[in-house]
Amino acid sequence: MESLKEMWQLVCEQLKDSCGEVIYDIWFKPLEIIRFDGAKAEIAASEFMKKIIEQKFHNELKEAFRAVMGFDVEVVLTDPDKAQPVEEKKPANEKVPFMTSTSIETNTFETFVVGSSNRFAHAAAQAVAATPGAAYNPLFIYGNSGLGKTHLLCAISNEVKRNNPDADIIFTRGEDFVSLIVEGIKEKKMKEIHEKYRNCDVLLVDDIQFIAGKESTQEEFFHTFNALTQENKQIVLTSDRAPKDIEILDERLRNRFEWGLIADIQPPDIETRMAIIQRKATTLGLELPQDVVQYVAEKIKTNIRQLEGAVKKINALVNIEGASINIAMAQNAIKDIMNDSRPVSSIVNNIIAETSRTFGVPQADITSKKKDAKTAKARQVAIYIVRETTDLTQKEISEYFGNRDRTTILYSIESIKLEVERDSSLKKTVDNIIKNAREQ
Repeated sequence: MESLKEMWQLVCEQLKDSCGEVIYDIWFKPLEIIRFDGAKAEIAASEFMKKIIEQKFHNELKEAFRAVMGFDVEVVLTDPDKAQPVEEKKPANEKVPFMTSTSIETNTFETFVVGSSNRFAHAAAQAVAATPGAAYNPLFIYGNSGLGKTHLLCAISNEVKRNNPDADIIFTRGEDFVSLIVEGIKEKKMKEIHEKYRNCDVLLVDDIQFIAGKESTQEEFFHTFNALTQENKQIVLTSDRAPKDIEILDERLRNRFEWGLIADIQPPDIETRMAIIQRKATTLGLELPQDVVQYVAEKIKTNIRQLEGAVKKINALVNIEGASINIAMAQNAIKDIMNDSRPVSSIVNNIIAETSRTFGVPQADITSKKKDAKTAKARQVAIYIVRETTDLTQKEISEYFGNRDRTTILYSIESIKLEVERDSSLKKTVDNIIKNAREQ
């Protein structure tokens, strides 16, 4: 994380996910971070907004910082007229830690809703957490985005720590491991990386598919894998696809990923979806009528994060507008979610195809590195629409567009968002692409 601005952008993304667009736009969008010293964040807010946020949303703000930074941050709201912006201070070459976007502490086996679609993966994760290195090693869990893979990693981490507080657990993401190796080679710190990763008790890697095609990273992970398994240290990996389907993955790694147990997670059935909705509502202190629970479960079929997002949106409408909870209100809460049964990959592909047809640009060019003006514009529009119509993160969106960096994805989203607000013609074009993509 290179700057105060980038850190705040990530916190804002987390707030959007956790609180919903309505609350974010009203209470968080106008805020501005002015200082961060590594432990305390100072944020400019008017006296009125300061009062409301401290009363209603202070915990959400702290949780967003914790999700991004990986540790607790003291959050102070300050009168903007009294604040003097200062860039955060940090030692040279020190990277601010970035943990998973999901709060590790709250994602336990107890809060994981088990159904026919995930029972096997859940049982395997429990077995690994109970006897690390002795049950299944490695455990490889795969499935589409938003089905609970990261939740299970967090649950394993919590359970191992509960049973053995001194256990050395490393929880990282595939893309972060790539960055670590690049930085280690550049700064000549590979010895320290070896000592850390090859001597831990449990290694948990989310989205391992990101290391595919990166030769130095794959080489390093190969040796790390061997060092850990030889000492019966536990490895758990997640991916959006099975090892055999990860393209340009080193064959040696593919074979090792298949050594232990492979468990997939499928989209939840309606009973499980209803249970997830009810559990999320309970955590928010929200009572949902059974007909509303069933309605949302019937409309949102393939993504747990979307289910939870719908409940958060209902909660926001109740808190902000005092709305009554009924079917009509639920319809309003989920109207912006693509609520058919198609997998997210199919939805994204339809958006790219429709954008290609609208702009007269080949689909392959939209996802390529081609940079001419016409192609770049079509690509930015497609990225913006994917972000607006799915719950994919910036990282997940980048996979569909040539694995571009987070800054490029964010720039595309923000620039088209501003342009749509100013240009009614582009807004109509975007609306038509969304409509046609949904009808395909």
